[in-house]
Amino acid sequence: MTTSFLRVAHRGGARLAPENTLAAFRNALTLPVDAIEMDVHMSRDGSPVVIHDNTLERVTNGEGNILDLDLASLRSLNAAAHFPGGWPAAEQIPILREVLDLSQKRVQVLIEIKTSRRDGTEGRYPNIAEAVVNELRATGMLELAIIISFDWQVLPLVKSLEPTLTTGALVSDSLWNPQEEHALDTLTEQIKPLGCEWISLDHKLFTPDMPALLHEQGFQLGLWTVNTLEQLQYFAAAGVNSLTTDRPDFFSRVWVD
Repeated sequence: MTTSFLRVAHRGGARLAPENTLAAFRNALTLPVDAIEMDVHMSRDGSPVVIHDNTLERVTNGEGNILDLDLASLRSLNAAAHFPGGWPAAEQIPILREVLDLSQKRVQVLIEIKTSRRDGTEGRYPNIAEAVVNELRATGMLELAIIISFDWQVLPLVKSLEPTLTTGALVSDSLWNPQEEHALDTLTEQIKPLGCEWISLDHKLFTPDMPALLHEQGFQLGLWTVNTLEQLQYFAAAGVNSLTTDRPDFFSRVWVD
């Protein structure tokens, strides 16, 4: 029995510990994972911080937009405030450097570059690509990183800053209609100019012909967020290249014959 796919802990394993916290990432490192996935926003004063939402209310005891608070204010909050069932200690919102330092030489990192949002207006944080690349250089993690985003145009920017970096386009049904004629061809035609090595799909969009077809086009195929043992086993056997889950503890029971 082997595991021939990249095993990724989504936000460090969001059902096992408070998502995107050092507690979650430390826990993931005790499990059979090859990579940890995280989300990066920017504080008002230009520090890359690891948190999923544009706003603070869902996971912290604060409120407001990430982009409106400086790093000191963000770090004063408890990122474990609303973990289901409670959590025994307060957890800070990590800065990207902390997570990279924790990961060094141990696992790969999938870094999702997020977009900012205020009053319904979406945009890109100033210099977020540069900040992420600089942190990867400083920690010697360039070869162990995959940069992913729904903001597809940030991906060629990352490549222009550091051509050695691996990148992947995140794909949901809001970006791609799999029901259209020649839908997969259309998707690859859109993504090829971005220079990506990976296409990372919402697992609900998967069809059994995808792995072979995308491999023929030169892409690796990742799926997110797969949270049952049965689905993990099915997709692993179907030939995908990575599986991202909130339950990385399940990976010990997933294999490919």
